[in-house]
Amino acid sequence: MVDRSDIQWLKHLIRCHDKELPELKRLNSYYEGQQPLSYMAPELERELQETVRQVVVNWPRLVVDSVEERLDVEGFRFPGEPGADTELWRIWQANDMDEQSQQGHLDSLVMGRAYVVIGARKDDDTTPLVTVESPLDMFAEFDPQTGDVRAAVKRWSEDSEDGKVDHATLLLPGATSWWVKDKGEWIEDAEYPRDEHGIDEVMVEVLANRPRLKRPNGVSDLADVIPVSDAACKIATDMMVSAEYHATPRRVAFGFGEDDFVDANGRKVSAFSRIIGRMWATEKNRKDDGADVIQFSEASLSNFHETIKLLASLVASLSGLPPHFLGHATDNPASADGIRSAETRLVKRAERKQRRAGGTWERVNRKVMRIRDGAWNPDARSLETIWRDASTPTVAQKADAAVKLFTAKIVPLRQTREDMGYTQAQIERMEEQDEQAAQDAMQRIMSGDLAALEAGAKPPSEPVPPEPDPVAVS
Repeated sequence: MVDRSDIQWLKHLIRCHDKELPELKRLNSYYEGQQPLSYMAPELERELQETVRQVVVNWPRLVVDSVEERLDVEGFRFPGEPGADTELWRIWQANDMDEQSQQGHLDSLVMGRAYVVIGARKDDDTTPLVTVESPLDMFAEFDPQTGDVRAAVKRWSEDSEDGKVDHATLLLPGATSWWVKDKGEWIEDAEYPRDEHGIDEVMVEVLANRPRLKRPNGVSDLADVIPVSDAACKIATDMMVSAEYHATPRRVAFGFGEDDFVDANGRKVSAFSRIIGRMWATEKNRKDDGADVIQFSEASLSNFHETIKLLASLVASLSGLPPHFLGHATDNPASADGIRSAETRLVKRAERKQRRAGGTWERVNRKVMRIRDGAWNPDARSLETIWRDASTPTVAQKADAAVKLFTAKIVPLRQTREDMGYTQAQIERMEEQDEQAAQDAMQRIMSGDLAALEAGAKPPSEPVPPEPDPVAVS
C-alpha cells in the first residue's frame, strides 16, 4: 500500500480520472449517436454550411445492445446447494439490482468498465447498500501486486446559490470519507462523518469489460466499430447531399439571364426551383436569341448503397453480429437453424462476458455478507452466479432438451426448470405446489380414499387370451 494521506490520495485519483475523462466522453457520445462528422474536409463543410446535417448510422449502439440483452443475472448459489440463495436474492432485489446491473453491464461495454460500491444502511443492518456507478463519475486504482482495488474516488457536482459545488467520496481500506471543494481546496464534508468500517478492503468492485493483464480497467467494445461507423455516417451523409443536388435531372441553360426564369404566371422563380427543375417559362427562343436548355440524366445512388453494405459486412465480422442484425436480407430467408448458427459467435461472446461479470458480482456478494454478518463467509469463496441462457432457442427446443435430460436421469427436476428459463421465484412456487400435491396424495392414502387416486390411473390393458388346448386342436 502506498503511504499517502487521504488528501494526497484524493488529489491523485482525481488527476488520474481527469486524464481518462475525454476518452470516456468520446466513447459515450458514440453510443448516444452524438459523435462529430468525420472524413469531411473543413472547407467543404463551410461551403455546404447548413445543407449538411450528419446522418448517424448508430452501429455502436447495435453492437453493444445485442450483447447486453443477453446478460441477465437470475440468482446466486452456494456450493452444494441445489437452488439460489434466497437471502442474497432478497438483498439484490432490495437494491434494485435488476435495473442497476443492466446499466452497469451497458456502461462497461461502452466505456470499458463500471463500478459497484458496497456500504451499510443506517436504517437496516440486514440489507447492505449496493449501487452501480458510471466511469464518468468514478475512478479506481488497482494494487499491482494483488490486483485488488486499493483506492477509489467518486465525484459529483450540485447546484447552489453560489454556483456549482464539487463533492467527492474517497474509499480506502478501513474507511470511507466525504469531501467538498471550498475556495478551490478540498476539505472533509462536515455533514457526513467519516465511516470507519474497519474492513481491510476497499468497498468497491470494478465491472470491467474484457480486462487484460496490463489493462485491468477493461476496454470498450466500440474500439473496433468506431472507425467503420464513422465511414458509414460519412457515406450516408454524402448520399443525402447527392440526393439533393444530383438525384434529380440537372439542366444547363444558355442565353438566359436571371430575369428570364419565370413560372407559368410570369413570376420569377427561386434558385432552388431552378435547381430541382420545376416548370420554366420564357419568351426567348433558340432561333432569334440563341437560347437553349440541355438536361442531363439523374445520378444513381447505388454506389453509396453498395459501400454501406460493405461496411455493414465489416461490422458483422468485427463484432460477431449475424448479418440479419445489420439489415442484410437475401431472396431466400434463412432457416431457423441457419439463424441460430449465425448467432454462434454472438452467444459465445455473451457467455464470456457472463463469466467475467459473474466473478465481479460474486465478490460484491462476499462483501455484502461481510457487512451484514461482521465476518467473512468462507463458503462464499465458491459462490456461483446464475445467468439466463445467452442463446435464443425456441420454447419447443428448450422443452424437448430439458425433458430428455430429466427422463434420462442426467439432471434433477430443479435443474430442468432452470434450463427452461423459469425464475427462482417461479421454481420455488412450483416446488411448493409439488410438495402440496404429494401431501394431498399421502393424506388420501392414509384415509383410505383410494378411489380418488385411481381416478387418474390408466385403464387396465386388454386381457390376454388363454393358449388353445393342443388336444382340442388336434
